[in-house]
Amino acid sequence: SSGINAEYGGIKELIKVLQQESYKDPITEFVESLYVNFNFDEAQAKLKECKTVIENDFFIVGCLDEFTENARLIISEIFCRIHQRIEIDMLADNLNMEPAEAEKWVVNMIRLAHLDAKIDSKNGYVVMGGTSVPVYQKLIDKTKDLHLKANSCCQKIDKKLTLGI
Repeated sequence: SSGINAEYGGIKELIKVLQQESYKDPITEFVESLYVNFNFDEAQAKLKECKTVIENDFFIVGCLDEFTENARLIISEIFCRIHQRIEIDMLADNLNMEPAEAEKWVVNMIRLAHLDAKIDSKNGYVVMGGTSVPVYQKLIDKTKDLHLKANSCCQKIDKKLTLGI
């Protein structure tokens, strides 16, 4: 879990830098379309442009397959985290795969990304688990914790001021 948090923290830092800088290329635009705009069609188009850029770059051409595989995994993972139910055929189209290959892909993605999801092969859907805590509840919980910590700090400061330390 700490690896996932560290990875997400790295992505958050990358996004901050990308938004502050004016430099653009298909790779940075791919990241932005996925993590900032959540525009999956744009991300797919940028992924095709990334392939061309990587194929023509002597220094990173050896990373093309790994980049493409990881980009597909990230697109699928974010898409699945946003949607409750996804048609395997539609996912296959988006990933340029056959439906049977896409189903295997989804099984692997669920395992690697630790997603709470099930595959309904009979009806051709990926069904995401609905047990996640709503965003507003997370915000309320964080606010409660913040209030308790602030009160604790105030009490410690008062105690030190009273004792003259």
